[in-house]
Amino acid sequence: MKTILQTPRLILRELSVDDAENFYALNSNPNVVKYTGDPPFQSISEAEEFLKNYKPYAAYGYGRWAVIEKETGEFLGWCGLKFDGKETDIGFRFFEEHWGKGFATESAKACLEFGFTKLNLEEIIGRAMHENHASIRVLEKIGMKYESEMECALHPGVLYRITKSEFLS
Repeated sequence: MKTILQTPRLILRELSVDDAENFYALNSNPNVVKYTGDPPFQSISEAEEFLKNYKPYAAYGYGRWAVIEKETGEFLGWCGLKFDGKETDIGFRFFEEHWGKGFATESAKACLEFGFTKLNLEEIIGRAMHENHASIRVLEKIGMKYESEMECALHPGVLYRITKSEFLS
């Protein structure tokens, strides 16, 4: 499992099939997937298949990464960049017991820095449903600016954006 980056408290590494149990558990919590539009996995085997077939690292050189707490080695969730064929967005998802501890902000900010300095991306977007106040707050804390209203997984949502020059200034 390839380590991508580190922060003071976290290691971000590539996801692997070994993460299937954690991935399944993360997506089984209705509170965690409430604002994502993603259905939960039906089994650990389904999560394993998803991870086996996860191709963005090879295709684009980046993707969503496992977030591991340095001190404990615990899988906290994931954070990372995703290319949708047109734009790159930042996303994050954490186990509910780790909400409010700053892990999303810390890992998302590190991902922006990686995207702009290592991948030489020119801009990164963030999307969230209107009701997902916590994720919107993370997008704002990492310096992203509100751009427009949009549909997010068939629900009213918002689009945020940050450019390389804005982030690095």
